[in-house]
Amino acid sequence: MKLVLTLTLVTCSLAAALAPALAADSAKIAAPATKPTTSAAWRPLFNGKDLTGWKVEGKAHWRVEDGVILGTQDGDAKLGGLLATTDKFRDFELELEFMIDEHGKYNSGVYLRNDPGTAGRTGYQVNIGRGAAEEYCAGVYTDHWLAKGDEKDTIRKPLQWNSMRIVARGPHLVVDLNGVNVVNMTDDKPEPKFLQSGVIGLQTYGAENHPGWVKFRNIRIREL
Repeated sequence: MKLVLTLTLVTCSLAAALAPALAADSAKIAAPATKPTTSAAWRPLFNGKDLTGWKVEGKAHWRVEDGVILGTQDGDAKLGGLLATTDKFRDFELELEFMIDEHGKYNSGVYLRNDPGTAGRTGYQVNIGRGAAEEYCAGVYTDHWLAKGDEKDTIRKPLQWNSMRIVARGPHLVVDLNGVNVVNMTDDKPEPKFLQSGVIGLQTYGAENHPGWVKFRNIRIREL
């Protein structure tokens, strides 16, 4: 009887002594992951009313209609250009929604870290187009394809709103199209200018003598 009582007392004492450590370990396991403290808060790039914070580069026509940005040639396929942010960004996470005309090789795109004051591409381009026309949606392009994104054009929704998420951190680029990751790549030989701070540009131009259109909405960014 004394032996049983002694063992019981010892067991209880050990349990009491170990309880704080076990509780601490459990708390560590159950704690949710925290967000990186180096990331800034999200901020909108488009206010849904006008082109405040943006600058037109080139001859294409840009305006706000029904709360969305419209880029068009207004009947003249020779017109092309960018709608560029007035602010510059280097490492960031960008989210937007787009809808594009469905015609041949007509395409649009999002220019990353572009030089201010130019309608041409000077950085990376995340393309918006049709895979069937070899204008791969969500693909990454410089003077050649670094990644072809939605190569088979099975994720993009024609003539509907599509979501796009772009993460640019140095030479590492991630692109999601409609919630599906289609690009996760690192440029192993980036030109120095591709990594510098620059503007974000929305592109439109006529192709195959076709004056097309592209629309954007819900554009927001956070710096990393």
